[in-house]
Formats: sequence, structure tokens, C-alpha cells
Amino acid sequence: MNIRLYNARILTMEPDRPIFEGEIWIKNERIVYVGEEKVLKSFEEEKQALQIHWDKEVDCERNLLMPGFKNAHTHSGMTAFRSYADDLPLQKWLTEKIFPMEKKLTGEDICYLVKLAILEYLTGGITAIFDMYLMPAITAQACMDMGMRCVLTSGLNNFTSSAKAMAEEYAKWNNTSPLISYQLGFHAEYTCSKELLKKVASLAHRLQAPVYAHMSETKAEVMECKKKYGMTPPMFLDSLGLFQFGGGGYHCVHMFSDDMRIFIKRGMYVITNPGSNTKLASGIAPIADYMKKSIPVAIGTDGAASNNCLDMFREMFLVTGLAKLKNKDAACLDAASVLKMATVNGAQAMHLKDADVLAEGKLADIIMIDLKQPNMQPIHNIEKNIVYSGSKQNVKMTMIGGRILYMNGSFYVGEEPASIYKETERIVNRLIG
Repeated sequence: MNIRLYNARILTMEPDRPIFEGEIWIKNERIVYVGEEKVLKSFEEEKQALQIHWDKEVDCERNLLMPGFKNAHTHSGMTAFRSYADDLPLQKWLTEKIFPMEKKLTGEDICYLVKLAILEYLTGGITAIFDMYLMPAITAQACMDMGMRCVLTSGLNNFTSSAKAMAEEYAKWNNTSPLISYQLGFHAEYTCSKELLKKVASLAHRLQAPVYAHMSETKAEVMECKKKYGMTPPMFLDSLGLFQFGGGGYHCVHMFSDDMRIFIKRGMYVITNPGSNTKLASGIAPIADYMKKSIPVAIGTDGAASNNCLDMFREMFLVTGLAKLKNKDAACLDAASVLKMATVNGAQAMHLKDADVLAEGKLADIIMIDLKQPNMQPIHNIEKNIVYSGSKQNVKMTMIGGRILYMNGSFYVGEEPASIYKETERIVNRLIG
């Protein structure tokens, strides 16, 4: 499908390129032009040269086009447990509430629960997710069915999956659909034996691939790891050779100087989840310290069971607000840096090299922000408005791979939201009663 988005303000997220007024041309799944409004003659000449016949032209009414948000840590199939096991510390929440319920989930359940999450992602301008959950093939199929871009990673632990299964998933999902890719991963140090982690390290070396995991989320996790191995989780995991080819850690709330040196040496990403960490009282990640040390930071929502909202606007505000509070310095983390974390850094952490900025040849993963809502007025600084006062109500359009999947409150995903809500209710009634 060929789409022209015109009469727009455009934030490409390219370095040192300010917001400008212009238009974007999309041919099938990629951007073929992004720039100033064309004068009529040059517009027609270039359109003919590119052999474009417009299937759809959208007047953006001077609203903002920008890259979609990259939700760099999700457990999409956990939507069934939203508001089910709240107000508990992490370990009790996991072992007494979540793990027992997850044992009851079927593949059909997970399919509908992932679809419910996708609807929420689209309303919030999220165009790609980095998902770790049970039955990754089910998540992949749900994403393909609805048009969501998804990077899968394994939640391997002592009780589910295996290094052999992860190798098979890596080969399959990196060669199946342009919407789906796969990165190596495991749940956490505390749910994996040393022997199992060594198998993951061996696989990472064979494939020369990065590895991702939950890491240093709570003080208790760090203390237990030091008690078992005499090292913090990042130090122990790196000692096994897991991060020889990079990767990243989800949460990274309780990190020390030696841990940060490992991240710097291995070129690893911190993927912060401030909503979940705040709600579970896990702590405040030292984001300003990571920035000072040039450790790249991306942002994730975590799952709906712990957050409970899959909303990158809220996460962006919490990233900067909690950093200012932790450092007692209102200038320690600016809005532009946080917006980059939610877009460019997320794409890079997820190895989505063609979905980081809006430029010719890049994937058409684009969102439109409604600047005419009262929370966006006056327009002193659009980037600051997005981070400090923006919300999901400002998302007018979400496009992935050149397909408009959500626009002006309506979904175009091939399935009625009401049917997904009905199936979710059925699942929850069976699981919980």
C-alpha cells in the first residue's frame, strides 16, 4: 500500500535534526521520502520517478509524525493477571500468585491475552515489543495476525524450555516473518542453574549472539547471588561468558560500579522498567549514572501483572521524574534523552536497525501525536510536552510496516476488540473464578 502523510510536523529522531514541517511517503512497508513539503512540479516529477500511485493520502493537520515507541521489555501474555496480584513484593508476587496461575495457561489462552496487549500497545503508539513469555510461538503468531512487530526472547529457566529449544526458536523466528525476530535470553540468575546458564553461554558463543535477562532487579536478588557465587548477578553471569557478544539487562535497579564496567566493556543495554519497579517497591534505577558512563538505556513497561499499565508515556515520565528525585537534581535527565530512550535506543537494544528513525529506506513504523489536545498546548517545546505532559489520548495513529493499525480510536487489525475482550473474560473466569 502506498500512503502519503502530508501537512505534518515531523520529528525524525535523527541526530541534530530539529522538528520541521513536511511530509512522508510510504511505499509498501518502507519510507521512500521524508522532508519538506514538495512544490507541485517537483512533487509530481518525483512521484512519477518512484512510480507511486497513492492508495491513501492523510492530511495530518500539522500534528506530529515521529517514530513509534519501542517497548523493550514485555510479557504480553500476562494481561490476564492485571490487578490480580497487586500490593505484594516481587518474590511473593511471583511464587505465590503468578507462577501457580501460569501453570494453568493454554496456548489458546496466551494467544488472546497477547492480542489484548497488542490493542493496548497500539493505542499508546508502541510499534515494537521485546517479549519474553511462555510459548513464544503463540506470541509470534498473535503478532503476525494483528501486524505487531515483535522481537522474541526466551524466558528459559529450570522449569520451562531448554537451551536446545532456544536454539531451534532462534533459527525459526529469525527466518519466518519480517515482523518477527528473536534474541537469546533466559529468565534470571535466580531461576537458572549454573549448568543451564553454561549451556546458554555455549549457544551464544556458537551463534555469536547477544543475551538478555532480568538482572539486579531487587536487593534480595543481588544478596542471594553474592551468597551463592560471591559475585553480583552481572559479574557472575559475565564470568560464564554470557555477554561476550553483548546483550542487556532488564531492570538493573541495584547495580554497582563493577557491574557498570561489565556493561560498558560488553556494549550492553540497560532496559529500565520504572513503573513495575515502583509498584513492586524494587527501587529506583540509577539512570543518571548510566547516562554519565555512556551506558545506553532503553525503556520497557514489563507485564500488565506487575505494572499494570502498558503505557510508554507513563514510563517516560517516571524515568525522568524518578532520576531527578534519586539524584536530587532537576537537571540530571532531560526530556530529549528520555524520548531517545523510548524510540532510538529501544530499537537499537532490540536490533531493529531499520526502525530507529524516520528516514528514506527505513521501516514505516510511524505514529501521529495529536498536538491539538489541551495537554499539548501551548507548544513551547514538543519533545518536552510528549515526555512531561503527553498521554495515550494524544496518539491519533499507529502505523507498523506501512499499515495503519490504529487511527482516531479505531483498530484495523483484522479482529474486533469486543471479541478479544470476551475471550479474555472467559479465560480469567476459568483461571481465577
